[in-house]
Amino acid sequence: MAGTNGGNRGDRRLAASAEAAQRRRGRGATANPTGRFEPARREAFADGWDREEELPPLRTEVTIERARTIITRNDSPDLGFDRSINPYRGCEHGCIYCFARPNHAYAGLSPGLDFETKLFAKPNAADLLTRELSGRGYRPRVIALGTATDPYQPIERRHRITRAVLEVLDRFNHPVGIVTKSDLVLRDLDLLGAMAARGLVRVAVSVTTLDPVLARRMEPRAPRPEKRLAAIRALAEAGVPVMVLMAPVIPGLNDHEIETLLARAREAGATEAGSVLLRLPHELADLVRDWFAEHYPDRAARTFALLAEARGGQVYDATFGRRFTGTGPYAALLADRVRRAARRLGYGEGRAPLRTDLFAVPVPEGGQYRLL
Repeated sequence: MAGTNGGNRGDRRLAASAEAAQRRRGRGATANPTGRFEPARREAFADGWDREEELPPLRTEVTIERARTIITRNDSPDLGFDRSINPYRGCEHGCIYCFARPNHAYAGLSPGLDFETKLFAKPNAADLLTRELSGRGYRPRVIALGTATDPYQPIERRHRITRAVLEVLDRFNHPVGIVTKSDLVLRDLDLLGAMAARGLVRVAVSVTTLDPVLARRMEPRAPRPEKRLAAIRALAEAGVPVMVLMAPVIPGLNDHEIETLLARAREAGATEAGSVLLRLPHELADLVRDWFAEHYPDRAARTFALLAEARGGQVYDATFGRRFTGTGPYAALLADRVRRAARRLGYGEGRAPLRTDLFAVPVPEGGQYRLL
């Protein structure tokens, strides 16, 4: 009887696991761990009382956030910009590797499934931006749009906050750099083409893999790779400078694609190429381990061993100057491969700076300038 009961418990666990997997179908994270700032940790387990009707599919929830400011400043020597805008917090694309996942803990939410299902939108972003750019002491420099979460994630179709932000930047003749993995960026080609003609915009399109199966598993709600390549082509044909960004490079999973991926992007019209080695801050390390256990258990050991080799024996190194690239033989090999492929394929080694000299505060409706 003991053996039979043990078998029943095992069957219940398998059934609960299957139901949970069905519930989170189309999501990237395989777990929803408690955020690091919470006083207690919660762990879900199957007690045998789970019923299918109690597990509805995970739906996306959007909370309206009334932000007080919209331009975020930074002084990191690793970044090519000192200011950025993120219209949304959380990201429905659900990329398992997203380094922004741990930020959800600041809202008392999980970096796991909460990050991709409980989102925050900032509908007053354009008004705040207008006010901040109109400030008497404001000095223009490139604003990076979408550095933490994708400005063209699926909820942008309804909320159109990114579009509103671009309209403000266009009116002020303000330079902007966009990072996205969505072909929804093409919706705003009218603005982007006009701004590009004035030297005010460049777009980086993130293409992590050319393998549609791998892409669907690790970035489930992002457009498939072929759509991103098509977006590169359309942007380039409209005169918008485009960078292909292979980020992240994941040891033992997509690193073999570097040369082929850069070649496809170059054929599509990308003129710059960049890459970032996988970063696993805070809760992200365990989330990625869980994801590997479900999808690629045979590759996990090699991936984390190579990552540790490039991170000084740890899975994460936050040190300025090496957090994006790593150190050691493996990291040096990756950088050399990207550099050699880019040179062979004719990617540019430098970039023309975006213009700041055109910036001007437009005259408000009614013809009067703001006094403050």
